[in-house]
Amino acid sequence: MPRRNRSLERKIAPDPKYNSILVAKFINRLMMRGKKSIAQRIMYDALDIIAERTKKEPLEMFQQAVKNATPLLEVRSRRVGGASYQIPVEVPQRRGLSLAIRWLVTNARKRPGGRTMAEKLAGEIMDAANNTGITIKKREDTHRMAEANRAFAHYRW
Repeated sequence: MPRRNRSLERKIAPDPKYNSILVAKFINRLMMRGKKSIAQRIMYDALDIIAERTKKEPLEMFQQAVKNATPLLEVRSRRVGGASYQIPVEVPQRRGLSLAIRWLVTNARKRPGGRTMAEKLAGEIMDAANNTGITIKKREDTHRMAEANRAFAHYRW
């Protein structure tokens, strides 16, 4: 992350099936070793599984899951007089979105084995849409940490 200037946000092309930039960002985050077609297949299979199990619109469920997983506060370390303090700060929208996507992907990968990645991802997205699951727990822990360190908010820069 540059110290002097803000990095420019790259324009990203929407995905071919749903024409959604959010889905395209998620696919890019899901992708490993440049295998985009595999990441697309996993994502689209996961959305198909969601539609099959819940009988709801999968794109709306996915958007709700990302919205529920997005943190509003986080803690940043700041050194003041030889001591490091965890200072609660508001999360910018762009960072909040990237954190939510990252948490969804990593927690889907951590789910117990024996199933395909599409099934794991579908389960994690459905859990997050219903405000349950590992991703939501991670967001709650982040908020709890920020709340616990509210006394140091006056050190904010």
